[in-house]
Amino acid sequence: MESAVLKGQSIYRRVRETGINPNYWYPVSWAAQLKPGEIIPVSVWQQNIAIYRDHAGQVFALEDACPHKGVELHKGEVHGSHLTCPYHGWEFKGSGECVHIPYFPRDQKLPCAQARSYPIQEKYGILWVFPGDPALADQHPLPQIPEYDAKEWFMVRIPGEFQAHFSICNENTMDVFHGFLHKELQGWFDPILLGLKQTEADVYADYQVSYQGVLTKLMGLGKTGNGVTTRTVSIHYQYPHYHSSLEGVSSLYLMRLPIGPTLTRSFSMLFLKLPLPSWLLQGKLGKLLEKGVLHQIFLKFLHQDVEMMESEQRNYTANPQRNYVEVNPAIIALQRVIIGQYEKFMQQSDRSLNPPTAVASDRNFELVQDSKCR
Repeated sequence: MESAVLKGQSIYRRVRETGINPNYWYPVSWAAQLKPGEIIPVSVWQQNIAIYRDHAGQVFALEDACPHKGVELHKGEVHGSHLTCPYHGWEFKGSGECVHIPYFPRDQKLPCAQARSYPIQEKYGILWVFPGDPALADQHPLPQIPEYDAKEWFMVRIPGEFQAHFSICNENTMDVFHGFLHKELQGWFDPILLGLKQTEADVYADYQVSYQGVLTKLMGLGKTGNGVTTRTVSIHYQYPHYHSSLEGVSSLYLMRLPIGPTLTRSFSMLFLKLPLPSWLLQGKLGKLLEKGVLHQIFLKFLHQDVEMMESEQRNYTANPQRNYVEVNPAIIALQRVIIGQYEKFMQQSDRSLNPPTAVASDRNFELVQDSKCR
């Protein structure tokens, strides 16, 4: 990594107005929250989607608008493997095709009514939706989380919701210099940016940080919890999600869901190597630890961050033209990636909407043919 130098730089104001590149997998719900026969509404950057689990346990995702009248499909019912609109009872397969209208005679041909379907999968206890071009879904794998099934790691799930643009939330995660905010919780201090690297879709940053106090002892960073322990925090932003690690002691996966211009959710999994035998953390004791002491500790950190992010958003909304100065080059690198990914998607969209003339006629013909009901 290149050496990092802290100096004043202007913030890209337009990053606060930037949309997402939808050609990635986004988390929309914890899998356990969707039971067989249930439907829930979710949104990925202002795309409203109804996800449902059929009675066999398989999950599907359809645009949350019936192609008949536009009624929200999440208000409907699950019939077998089909989603039924609450208004007229039209039934749709998981692929979006209308397969039944209750007041049509059996031999009457159904109209060409197709709800948009989205690729969806279930992994790591999370439901993921691909809101972009379905043909690209296989080209973008989910984040790899090797600790998920490893017994030596203790997992804590940490949900989050922020009334702020996703760029503000992402900068908070990249910005280790805000340890000052958490000083009353005995958080980290004396941060130093050691190295930085940026690619088209990635930002890698290494920070040196120091710990002292109860949190140090809890996480096994020090033997007594009284002395100062210095470690390296490594952060990898791989658009649109995060992974950070603390020298084999902790590993955090933060999966980001941009819902709209001022609303963001996160699905985080924190893995800890606690100074306790792994067998002791299994079963009821592990659940009590996750929901109790550990959960409360890390939620306190999160609540402090939420207050800052939402304050930042309120001031931006009040005056989008205000100038700001940033001194952390990792933040500038992050902003470049976010803007670059959105521009990449927009350029791809322009090419698909305005293909070369020689190709356009054939492609348009294929689209027309594919849209006909058979």
